[in-house]
Amino acid sequence: MTTPEAAGPPGPGRLPVEVRRSARRKRTVSADIRDGVLRVSIPGHFSASQERHWVERMVERMSAKYFAAPAIDDDRAVPALLQRAGRLAEQYLGGRGVPATIGWVTNQNSRWASATPAHRSIRLSHKLQGMPDWVVDYVILHEMAHLIEPSHNAAFWDLLITYPRTETAKAFLDGAAFAAQRSLTGGQEDF
Repeated sequence: MTTPEAAGPPGPGRLPVEVRRSARRKRTVSADIRDGVLRVSIPGHFSASQERHWVERMVERMSAKYFAAPAIDDDRAVPALLQRAGRLAEQYLGGRGVPATIGWVTNQNSRWASATPAHRSIRLSHKLQGMPDWVVDYVILHEMAHLIEPSHNAAFWDLLITYPRTETAKAFLDGAAFAAQRSLTGGQEDF
């Protein structure tokens, strides 16, 4: 087990890196963050240069995933999305939860959207584009509810009661995620 330099951008985001070699691990490399340490697990037979290569690659991947500030990719969509969010907030959230910024991003592959309450920002996955408006409206409302109540507790779900298609939209998104995982999108590579 070795501990090279720190991972992440300069400053408070830097983490110590711990390399774990395993004789049972044959080909796969994985990384996770536990207790403030980036742990990279590699096969025991890797050479020193293979170890360096994979540690650098995993540090880069994990830094991008956890430390990079998500960017709003399409500034042109922001005004229209802000108007839409304002209308939805007025109609379903009593005017609360309106974001300061909202936009489409291409770096969300495992989520439909995300919100940062501290910055009052919402990022929508580009994979939502082309979905029915009522589904996108639900996702926007969901993220605006996070600007009011960050966790998925009862108070959070109470905020979404007034939207009549909450359950249908959740089912639609579950089906879309299932189809994407199983490559059932009818030959489409991008969903």
